[in-house]
Amino acid sequence: MEHLAHYQKVQSIAKATISELKKRIKEGISEKEIVFNTEDIMRKMGIEKFWYHGVGAFVHVGKRTIISESGRDYTPSEIAVGSDDIVTIDLSPEWNTFWGDFARTLIVINGKVIDEEKVEYGKNELVLEFSHGIHAEKELHKAFIDYVKPDMTFEQVYLHMNEVIDQLGYINLDFSGNLGHTIECHKDHRKYFEMGNKAKLMDGSYFTFEPHIKLKDGAYGYKWEDIYYFDNGELFVL
Repeated sequence: MEHLAHYQKVQSIAKATISELKKRIKEGISEKEIVFNTEDIMRKMGIEKFWYHGVGAFVHVGKRTIISESGRDYTPSEIAVGSDDIVTIDLSPEWNTFWGDFARTLIVINGKVIDEEKVEYGKNELVLEFSHGIHAEKELHKAFIDYVKPDMTFEQVYLHMNEVIDQLGYINLDFSGNLGHTIECHKDHRKYFEMGNKAKLMDGSYFTFEPHIKLKDGAYGYKWEDIYYFDNGELFVL
């Protein structure tokens, strides 16, 4: 795969940034402070540009996690993380013209980020909803990996994965309805998992899958994004 090592490098910076944020995010920190911390971490790791409208970190806290908006309109709020809360973080680092694109949803319990695998399901209904959302995101990515093939169209995958979202009891929150896009050198050249896109996955070297979802009767949103690519017909995550 052309430029694979470059994409691995910038994506590894995004992943390392989320790992560091898990140590820094705590009760009382605001969206604005999280954005500042996030972009500072990436700059210290060599990132000088952010490809998505100059926004390095798209952060929402609490019930603001259901918000879906363009980076053109995004302004982080002063809303602070609560004792039991949720934070979505979507990163857009650019290194030597190569994009990273990585999003995760972090669960905060008793004022600190915890590993989603260690959630105590009986703690309370709010924590149960949080853990259910993370589980749904993982199930969606598993279903995506099991389903997609190089000769499928972006529209075909879009239709199938929206069915899976519905079957899991969730809705697609994305403001434009898509579920991901190709990785390009210019943001306006992206091709999307959306209705009407008859291009085949093999036509895009790298592409994201990034469902932004909400339980149908829930109050919180969830994001989980990875970059994928095919090599000799086999799907890999970057």
